Amino acid sequence: MNDLQQIELQILKSFLEVCEKLQLKYYLVCGTALGAVKYGGFIPWDDDIDVGLPREDYEIFCNKAQSLLPSYYFVQTAETDEKFPFIYCKIRDSRTTYLEKSVSEIDMNHGVYIDVFPLDGYPTEKKDIRKLEKRKKCLKLKLFCAYCNYESYSTKAKLLRLSGRALGYHKKTKKIIKKINELVSKWKIENSQLICNHGNWQGKLEYASKSQYGNGVFAKFEGLDVRVPENFDEYLTQKYGSWKEELPQENQKGHHYYEVCDLTKPYTEYVNFKG
Repeated sequence: MNDLQQIELQILKSFLEVCEKLQLKYYLVCGTALGAVKYGGFIPWDDDIDVGLPREDYEIFCNKAQSLLPSYYFVQTAETDEKFPFIYCKIRDSRTTYLEKSVSEIDMNHGVYIDVFPLDGYPTEKKDIRKLEKRKKCLKLKLFCAYCNYESYSTKAKLLRLSGRALGYHKKTKKIIKKINELVSKWKIENSQLICNHGNWQGKLEYASKSQYGNGVFAKFEGLDVRVPENFDEYLTQKYGSWKEELPQENQKGHHYYEVCDLTKPYTEYVNFKG
């Protein structure tokens, strides 16, 4: 493991301790689940940790975890950090700096983190599905306006961001996130055929049959006993295709891009926001 992965692993350990104390169900998801199953830990070139909890457990975690975590960890949501532009939670190590390019200008905590996603149900009626997807897309486009004018964005994305900022959407982040969460949490997992991670960028690849998650099974992640989706082969195949095969060398790289990564100094050493 490299030094960044070591810090993320410590955050994960604290997350697991909180889940145990509060008796919350969680799963390692996305590339972290793949890493646990395939490598017994981090994907060697990966640069983050992703976990997910059913919505009810997620809300308990967000409300109670801060008092159970070490003081240098920060449970970051739109409620605790109102300019935070994501519909999920991050646990940040406030002693460190991980200033990502796409959000580097936003006045918020920029410590090294792990991602904590809420998992929701999904409607079965076609009219409800159309309404949900249309409304979610509209709100996410508004939320995108809060991001920085990152050079890798397409021309269309840059124009959408510019027009949205002219309408002031970037100043309404907390309100937009509240609307998205109210929208996607309407459908309970117990009444649904799918479990959805609406926060992840892979869209409908994150709409998994309930049987994929099940009660979870345990695997090893850098020596830790962790829960991954019960039918992990089906889950990982849906998301990544032939996941047992190795990626070409040129594709073995992380997907986060940062301006500053300093594991010895807090983010406040690098940013000086003015309200």
